Amino acid sequence: MITEQKKQTIKLVIAIVVLVLILSLVGIAMIIYEVEGETNMPFQLSKIVVIGTAEGVEKEEGEEQWNFNIYQNNDVYFYIDENKEKNKEEDLLIKNVKISNIQITKEPQKGTIKAYMPNSEAGRLYSYDEQFIVEDKLEYKGASQSSSTDLEIGSKGGTLLIRFSNTDIANYTSDKDEEIVHDGTWLTKLELEKEEVQFTVTFDLTIETTKNKYQAEITLEMPTGNLQEEGNCYLEKTDMDDIVFKRVK
Repeated sequence: MITEQKKQTIKLVIAIVVLVLILSLVGIAMIIYEVEGETNMPFQLSKIVVIGTAEGVEKEEGEEQWNFNIYQNNDVYFYIDENKEKNKEEDLLIKNVKISNIQITKEPQKGTIKAYMPNSEAGRLYSYDEQFIVEDKLEYKGASQSSSTDLEIGSKGGTLLIRFSNTDIANYTSDKDEEIVHDGTWLTKLELEKEEVQFTVTFDLTIETTKNKYQAEITLEMPTGNLQEEGNCYLEKTDMDDIVFKRVK
C-alpha cells in the first residue's frame, strides 16, 4: 500500500520531470530560433544584387590631358517582397528599412572604403560629395512606391540600394590615351590585382513593419567577379539561408 509520503514523492518526481521536459523544449526552441530566426515574416529579403565596376573621377588640377582618382564601386540592391500568404490577414505595411552598423571587417590593401547613398540631385545616381556619405545609417521610408533618390521603399515591398566604394585606389595621369574606358579594366591599366582591392563589409539590415521589427546581419565580400577581364561584374544572390532575421524591440 502506497503511503501518503510516497504519493507526495511521486508527485514531486513527476513535477520535476515535467519541468525539465518543458525547459528542454524551450531550450531547443531557442536554439532553433538562434539558427533559423524568423521563418515566416510578412516581408522577406528575396534577392541581393551586387554590381561591381571601376571609374576614374577627374581631378581639377594637373596639366595632363587625363588626370583621375580611381574608384572601385560596388552597387548593392536589396529586393524585399511581401509574403502575401502570411500578410493576408494582418495587412501590414513597411514603415522603414535601415542599413546600419556598417563595419569593414577586412580592409583592402589599396584604397579606403566609403558607403554612399543615392544622389538626391539631378544627374548621376551617385555623387562623391561628402553630403551623400553614409556615416551612421541609411534609412528608406515606406511609401507608395520605391524611389532611390527620395530614399523611399514601397510599403508593400520594393527595392533599396547603397554603394560601397573603394576610393582613391590610385591616381592616373596620361597624355597618351586617346580615350578612357571607365570599368574594371582600370585595374589592369594600373597593374593592380583583384586581391589588392578586395574587402569585406558587415552591416545590419532592419525591416520595420506597422507591427514588428526584424533585423539580420549581412556580410558581403567585394568585388564579386573578375573585374580585370570582365570590366563589370554581376552577382545575384537568392539563397538567403545564411541571413537570419530575428525579431527586435
